[in-house]
Amino acid sequence: MIALSVVVPIRDGERFIADALASLCRNARRDFEFIVVDDGSVDDTGAIVDDFRADLPGLSVIRNPAPLGLADARNAGLSAASGRYVTFMDGDDWLAPGYLARLVEAIEGLGCDFVRADHVQVEGRKRVVHRAPLARRGAVLDPRDAILPAGVRTMVDYPYAWAGVYRRSLRDLLHFPGSLHTAEDRPWIWRLHREAATFAVVSLAGVFYRRQVAGSLTQVGDERQLHFFDAFELVFKDLEEEFLPKAVRNFCALLAHHLEIADRFTPALRARFEERGAQVAGSLPVELVAEAASGMSASREATLRTLLPGLPAGSRHRRDREDP
Repeated sequence: MIALSVVVPIRDGERFIADALASLCRNARRDFEFIVVDDGSVDDTGAIVDDFRADLPGLSVIRNPAPLGLADARNAGLSAASGRYVTFMDGDDWLAPGYLARLVEAIEGLGCDFVRADHVQVEGRKRVVHRAPLARRGAVLDPRDAILPAGVRTMVDYPYAWAGVYRRSLRDLLHFPGSLHTAEDRPWIWRLHREAATFAVVSLAGVFYRRQVAGSLTQVGDERQLHFFDAFELVFKDLEEEFLPKAVRNFCALLAHHLEIADRFTPALRARFEERGAQVAGSLPVELVAEAASGMSASREATLRTLLPGLPAGSRHRRDREDP
């Protein structure tokens, strides 16, 4: 029986996919399977993946003739998975040796629905450990209890699907909104914490996450960035009132961040982004948006208020650390 399925979506990743797959070779076990989803690559990604067939036991490949996007690529891998547990790895990242075995040991030992872990952020030669924002480690908890409080960083501010392991029996809770080409992890993490029964956080940092990779969705400035608003409309849909202040703060912080780096957009796309931002923010309770703005740094608050003239003042409670 397969214990763990690892889903690896990749598109045009010839520079990094060999590093990713070599790290999986150092994590391989007979009861692990590795599902690479080649999402319409037009470079040498496919050939490099094929070169690993003899070295990586349990490797299978799904090839999409045309790109479907990260969400649908992950969903295709999930549909093919047969393990008791499932995890994800992006094709430009890599894993520490033995990390996957420790993840499986953690979720089996705790017996919960999903386990979240820390990760290592990589920028060139720089390595920084980023901890999941929950101090209590190795304890089985209610995921809903990790959404609040609204004014501090919580587990819904840590949406990275690859930083954890999940029971495949969660089924639909693990699937991503296929209509989204960016920010697909935001509604995903909110739904997981609202609807799953149990979870835990463990002190493992075995995922090495390459940041600011040219061509990644965090760096591009095309129309896919407008899906940020579609993602948060899914978060707000049918959201319980108790969680609304947190979701508004989450949205406003990310909106201000996107506005700060809007120079990557063409003038036309920037105008569309600002129009959509004002529209979505304007649909939210004004007092919650004002409170969210007042909790930001002065520069970020000014950026948001430029988009939303007439926003009333909120009580001052500047945050020492903002997300993202």
